[in-house]
Amino acid sequence: MKDQTRFLTSLVVLLAVSGAQAQQATSVPKLVVTVMIDQLRSDYLEAFSPLYYEDGFKRLMKEGRVFVDAQYPVADVDRAAATATLFTGTVPYDHGIVGQKWLDRNSLRPVYCVDDDQYEGVNTSDKSSPKNLGVSTIVDELKVATDGQAVVYSIAPFRDVAILAAGHSADCAFWLDDQTGNWAGSSYYGNMPLWASVYYDRHRLSQSVPKMTYEPVSEVVGSFNYFASGGLKKPFKHSFSKDHPYVDYKACALVNEEVTRMAEACLYTSTIGYDQVTDFLSVSYYAGNYNHESVNASPIEMQDTYVRLDACIRDLIQAVDKRIGLKNALFVLTSSGVTEENSVDLAKYRIPHGTFYINRTSSLLNMYFMAQFGAGQYVDAVFGNQIYLNHKLLEEKQLNIVDVMERAQEFLLQCSGVKDVYTSQRLTLGAWTPGISRIRNGYNPKCSGDIFIEVAPGWELKNEEMNTSSQIRASYAEFPVIFFGYEIEPKKEYTSTSVDVIAPTLAHYMRIRAPNACSTRPINDLRR
Repeated sequence: MKDQTRFLTSLVVLLAVSGAQAQQATSVPKLVVTVMIDQLRSDYLEAFSPLYYEDGFKRLMKEGRVFVDAQYPVADVDRAAATATLFTGTVPYDHGIVGQKWLDRNSLRPVYCVDDDQYEGVNTSDKSSPKNLGVSTIVDELKVATDGQAVVYSIAPFRDVAILAAGHSADCAFWLDDQTGNWAGSSYYGNMPLWASVYYDRHRLSQSVPKMTYEPVSEVVGSFNYFASGGLKKPFKHSFSKDHPYVDYKACALVNEEVTRMAEACLYTSTIGYDQVTDFLSVSYYAGNYNHESVNASPIEMQDTYVRLDACIRDLIQAVDKRIGLKNALFVLTSSGVTEENSVDLAKYRIPHGTFYINRTSSLLNMYFMAQFGAGQYVDAVFGNQIYLNHKLLEEKQLNIVDVMERAQEFLLQCSGVKDVYTSQRLTLGAWTPGISRIRNGYNPKCSGDIFIEVAPGWELKNEEMNTSSQIRASYAEFPVIFFGYEIEPKKEYTSTSVDVIAPTLAHYMRIRAPNACSTRPINDLRR
């Protein structure tokens, strides 16, 4: 009987050990790598595939879980709002980053999303922090879950992306300074780590960028033609301006190669990925056209951008594989969802068009209010397509703000070029429709205006006082979400996917909590 008992006890222990070993086989990734490519588009990604290496974009498309139809749940998303949405798993209504800039209601001056005078810059005069990001990010939750042991770095060409991807708790955020070309940071995250300082000392862009020229990476790029503008263009050769060479550098494909070199330095010389605690590396690239020109003006430059990006993706994958092995690393790649296009002369092609002057319209609205309610400055300011009302004056005149906004809506809907008008009341309490939901998601009560004007497609939104203009397009632009590495099952998914699913999905595979404002369900069937 005793022998039987011992046998059963041994069997139970053996089964428990086997179960523990089975659990270890599905351990968390040693490293999570996010790659956010500003302005990446699926049509361009596919169009230039004959020019790619086999182990860059082609490898991701072949070996990854590819969600071919991804979108942001926000109307008119920009680079900063997209980054915050990706890393928080929620929308500007919750996380507070409605764009790169918004209007401060007290000073009536534009606020840059990561400006913060409390924290000095490192290798830069810009003072920055993530203070305006009102909720936790996926990297914040990783830091909490690992009691601060996880190593987290964010590397990007742009300050807003670097800081918003780093969140509140990263070890450091790095970006290229517009004035000096230095790899810069913020004292919010402390001093630059030693590995980054060593790299910076040995690779100063101030010594190389002013002498650079930007030309096709190969003859094949110059001889390939995808765009409908007709015929091949001359191979390009650009020099950067003397006044702002680093701004020009950051608006061309060469910047991605420097970002990759910095990421490789991080992988090879920092402590990231060294132990069994999950670490996190955020990398951002630029896929816009050279110097923000239209594709019609510089099609070869756009082709060159994607070819160089492909090489950067290849090098990044190889560096991670060499460092820890791809089965130990979980990659996710996606786009900012932004499409940056210059204005086109629609009159030449008899396409309906016009110019909507928001500053003139706001003056007319103020005159209408004076006729209704008496003398006063009822409109405080305008910013983008938003109008800010003077709440103090409305209080003094004992006017109901909801009634005032409804009258403004009725007035503005009569203006040429206005497709629709949304008040803050309509966005927060109105009936739900897909269109209103996307606009509401991009609204935040603390920093958004009282009235949103939806300008008709084809019209130009212009503010003469701020010297800004943009041609309105509501065109659908497809981009992917790709999960790769970590024994992800290769598969193409054609159902529409929202980018806010990325943060909870990463949380699921790291076995940590999702960000604290994220209510989106994760994708939990990615692995073989």
